[in-house]
Amino acid sequence: MVGSRAHSVYRSHSDRKGSLPGGSGRRHPTAARGRLRSSARTPADHALYELVALSRALFGTLDEGEILCLVMEHIAAAGPYSAEAGYLKVGGDLVPSPRNGQMHALAVGRRVRELAGQDGNVTVPGRPWGRVLGLRGPEGLHGYLVVTSCSRPTKAERLLLATLVRHTAAALSVAFAHRRRREDALELHRLREERTVLQRKLISVVAELGYERAVHALMADVAASGGGEEAVTRALHGLTGLPALVEDRFGRLRSWTGPGRPVPYPEPDPVRQEAMLHAVAKEAGPVRIRDRLLTLIRPHGEILGVLALVDTRDEADEYTVLALGHAATSLALELTHLRNLAEVELRLHRELADDLLAGTDEPSAYARSEAVGHDLHGSHYIVVVQWSNRTADDSFAETVGRAAAAVGMRSLLTRRSDHVVLITGDRPHARALYEALARETQTRSGTIGVSAPCDSVDDIPHHYQEAQRALDVRRHSRERYGATFFDELGIYRILGPGNNYRELETFVHEWLGQLIDYDSRHHAAMVETLSRYFDCGGNYDETADSLAIHRSTLRYRLQRIRDISGHDLANVEDRLNLQVATRVWKIVLGGPC
Repeated sequence: MVGSRAHSVYRSHSDRKGSLPGGSGRRHPTAARGRLRSSARTPADHALYELVALSRALFGTLDEGEILCLVMEHIAAAGPYSAEAGYLKVGGDLVPSPRNGQMHALAVGRRVRELAGQDGNVTVPGRPWGRVLGLRGPEGLHGYLVVTSCSRPTKAERLLLATLVRHTAAALSVAFAHRRRREDALELHRLREERTVLQRKLISVVAELGYERAVHALMADVAASGGGEEAVTRALHGLTGLPALVEDRFGRLRSWTGPGRPVPYPEPDPVRQEAMLHAVAKEAGPVRIRDRLLTLIRPHGEILGVLALVDTRDEADEYTVLALGHAATSLALELTHLRNLAEVELRLHRELADDLLAGTDEPSAYARSEAVGHDLHGSHYIVVVQWSNRTADDSFAETVGRAAAAVGMRSLLTRRSDHVVLITGDRPHARALYEALARETQTRSGTIGVSAPCDSVDDIPHHYQEAQRALDVRRHSRERYGATFFDELGIYRILGPGNNYRELETFVHEWLGQLIDYDSRHHAAMVETLSRYFDCGGNYDETADSLAIHRSTLRYRLQRIRDISGHDLANVEDRLNLQVATRVWKIVLGGPC
């Protein structure tokens, strides 16, 4: 501020010369008074006229810097003086004149500041007399004039110098007063312009506040009605005239009001969706992406979805943005409420699922399942899901639950450290679930294990182990990714750690049950015949000899075994499972030896 003011007060003096003697093309200050002839003047008269002309010139300009430059240039009008330096007080500081000499500038400037507003002597080499003279007006100090002389001035010369200093100070007071008036006029004009702008803004704010109150009241009514996302998009479309829509954070359409809805709605690209969410989240307000004006539904920093207006003609104004912001706030409250309800419901589902997997009493399990809206009566299956590139956290559990619902699986869901568990009614669509999760996760590197059907709540922990067995067998097989049912494992059901007597019984009953029942009803030896046949490596003669029967009798029995059991001895898989079952029947379960 001081620098700019100093520059203004010392504007180019050379552009305004021409009113005093001493320069080429200049007009002598006494030229206007041509009635006096130079030859008739005495030296004193000449000095007086020079001083009068200089005084007129000083009062004839309203520029402070030019006034100081004039008096410094024509100081000789008052006597044998030289102007060593001049200073103007600008913003509380003393700013040197451009006409100040460089030789003694530092010493003179230091002396001026030492005087602190008072007059005083100054020492300049080669000049026996020197004074620092304050240029004072009614309002205080305007600046300083540093004057030296090659000889000591006479009393008359000192009087002339004092007169010139007073005239200079008076001219500076006039110039300062004029500057203040000009600045005050400019400030008054600026204030009037500012007042006009503020009045216009006030009118706009009043109108905007009225609109904002109307929007706020409408959105409050929408929230109170419990209409959800559809009610919000309907209200927003009514306010703006633009199609309004809500997408979940994954880019799937949840609600659309207005014309132009794409059918079918485009399938979102997960990578682009995440990039878009990241870009919008960095901005403070709505963001335009192509023909849409979007804002995030983000209570407490968590992105729950996207609210957008389709603005193909770029018609959105500040009122549109205001309505979009209020709608987003209303929708954030609604979705937060729904999210809290969903979290409570999910927690109850998980707690029930955890207790069922650990083992709980039937009355309590049935009562709690009814409270969360899941029917535990009838057959259930345990489904274990594991994906190699996904941690079994809440996010992945939500993904599994969403995919299960999409393929029609009514489930209770929970998670463990490395897998997600579903307790689902009816035979699950595990392969459809695998395909759905492959699409969701963008990778097929996942494995699903499904238990045998469970008809009792008490059996759920055991069938949970079956599902884990099915998953483990699949993971260690050649085709490790996909879905596997426990009742399709065959011999692999009884291999590996964790087997118990009950599993062995179940396996034997599955493969030999009909033969055992037949032997019991008819006092036959079909199971024993099959066991001997395997022990003899399938050799007819050795088997017949060990059983002390004829070869044709053996052939007849083996055919009956095929008919009764429904298993084909020529099939490698059936043959292996039957052989293992006969060994377990004989050695582990205590069948005839």
